[in-house]
Amino acid sequence: MDKLTLTNNELEIMELLWTQGRPLSRTEIIELTPERSWSSKSIHIILNKLIEKGAIEVSGFVRTNKNYGRTYSPCITPDDYVVSSIRQSIKDVGYATKPTAIASVFAALIDEKEVDEELLSSLEQILAEKKRKLNK
Repeated sequence: MDKLTLTNNELEIMELLWTQGRPLSRTEIIELTPERSWSSKSIHIILNKLIEKGAIEVSGFVRTNKNYGRTYSPCITPDDYVVSSIRQSIKDVGYATKPTAIASVFAALIDEKEVDEELLSSLEQILAEKKRKLNK
């Protein structure tokens, strides 16, 4: 995935689309975000920017009152976005030139208090599966 930078307003809408797990209309997005940091009048601008960035797509139409409105679905997962952000951060600090950049970032991420035996076992399984795929 290419570099994808989202503003706080865009990320707020993406998080809603990810958690709802279904296409949402403009009206639904506004109704489901009563504590939003953006103005409901700017929804068209934010949605169009997300489409331009390839983060969302128009997935259909729904009848709202007398008119039809577009519905929107995410084109990326939360994991895709996090990975894109980490990769961009690695490049931004010039870390990408080091062959051990991914290992260093991985080590820093698992050096947290929340990491327990269960998570480490899960990570070991993921790494083992990746090794199997590489050796085929």
